Amino acid sequence: MTKIALFGTSADPPTAGHETIVRWLSQNFDKVVVWASDNPFKCHQTSLEQRSTMLSILIENIDSNQNNIYLHQELSSRRTLETVELARKKWHDAEFTLVVGSDLVKQLPSWYQIEELLQKVELLIIPRKGITTEEADLQKLRELNTGVKIGSLEVPNVSSSAYREQGDEMTITPPIKDYIYRHKLYQWQEATTEIV
Repeated sequence: MTKIALFGTSADPPTAGHETIVRWLSQNFDKVVVWASDNPFKCHQTSLEQRSTMLSILIENIDSNQNNIYLHQELSSRRTLETVELARKKWHDAEFTLVVGSDLVKQLPSWYQIEELLQKVELLIIPRKGITTEEADLQKLRELNTGVKIGSLEVPNVSSSAYREQGDEMTITPPIKDYIYRHKLYQWQEATTEIV
């Protein structure tokens, strides 16, 4: 049975951390399926289409011997359950693992029809530096009949918000930086351009 990692992300913009996660997933799953999504709990500064394009650029520039990383933007939905249903129709005989950052663990119980969702996928939590995953929160998820695993990787301590708010270029990869500059995507960049 094909093991597929499902990794949707708001990625505004995608960071070196996203790159690390996707590369690690490609080494641990038969197939990695990625898409840009709108997170109803967050505000986004760029369009879904721009974030999808940036993810495509990120994927194209990952040096992976597996060649098993794919952008499937058609899976994007504000409701993860709908995404999983679309994936199950597309890959009938696959085993799915939903990949989420540890920053989402507390909000997972409030997701749309979370009980049904977690009966259809395994759950892989990717640790983020500075965010502690409480055992009580993990236990709530385990009670919903899912295999909950914690990824064994070290993700760089970077975030999309650090780039959006401060323009911290160490956060992003050079191809993403080039795309952002060509399209003048973030407000701090516009302010810097006006001063010069």
